Amino acid sequence: QMHLAESGGGLVQSGGSLRLSCAASGFTLNMYAVKWFRQAPGKEREGVACIKATDTTTTYADSVKDRFTISRDSAKNTVYLEMNNLQPEDTAVYYCTLQIESYNFWGQGTQVTVPS
Repeated sequence: QMHLAESGGGLVQSGGSLRLSCAASGFTLNMYAVKWFRQAPGKEREGVACIKATDTTTTYADSVKDRFTISRDSAKNTVYLEMNNLQPEDTAVYYCTLQIESYNFWGQGTQVTVPS
């Protein structure tokens, strides 16, 4: 069964750091581009970062560039999102996702809270 599971969220003060994990079962993550999205209360889901399968090229939303880093560990079949200098506007549920043919797989999400 194909499954994505995020972990690593929590409560952190402004300026703090967290590392989110996206663990896969049922498929090999390094065969696919993997994206992180986030959704804040009352807002639409937005793309945060992406890592390609072929050359591991990474892209980021302007709002997180230079603060967040996406990476993968093929041996652990896991993609990470390292988040530094977190700010209240980063508060959201964070999801990892990948697309296989026309189907999008999503994890259940992990909550990140940065109090103002």
